[in-house]
Amino acid sequence: MPEYDKETIEKLIDGKLSWPEVKRMMSSFKDPDRFDKYVQILQDRVDWEDKILLPLGLHLYIVQKADGSRVVKCDCGFEFGDYRDNWKLQALIYVRDTEEKMQEIYPPMMHADPEWVVLREYYCPRCKTQLEVEATPRGYPIIFDFQPDLEAFYREWLGREI
Repeated sequence: MPEYDKETIEKLIDGKLSWPEVKRMMSSFKDPDRFDKYVQILQDRVDWEDKILLPLGLHLYIVQKADGSRVVKCDCGFEFGDYRDNWKLQALIYVRDTEEKMQEIYPPMMHADPEWVVLREYYCPRCKTQLEVEATPRGYPIIFDFQPDLEAFYREWLGREI
């Protein structure tokens, strides 16, 4: 079973590994401490002390605060609130719902029909980093991607308590 050092995992995070290297990492058994290495790298890159429990996506984490509460937090430190609530409801939202807005990012005739589909872009209110984009039917509610069972993840997958 291959073990990857912190430097290799940093290259993976930063998109600096070749496709064959990435594929080999994805296809092989995972070294037991890879998640811990990954989280430590992310923790080292932020300016705040709250413990990262689980990355949600680029620039977005579930963290445990000193008082024991668990919130969704951006790289910049902005807190979106309790992780069991949909963080997107606290984000800045830009909706591409017209031909003109769609053509800012797609060539003519290469985008979805804005009468049927809209693109919602979610941004951090503090640093304005784009955190997610979703394509939905017009009028569809904001999607709550998932609510992880943190205790089960740590206990059953990592073999320890949080």
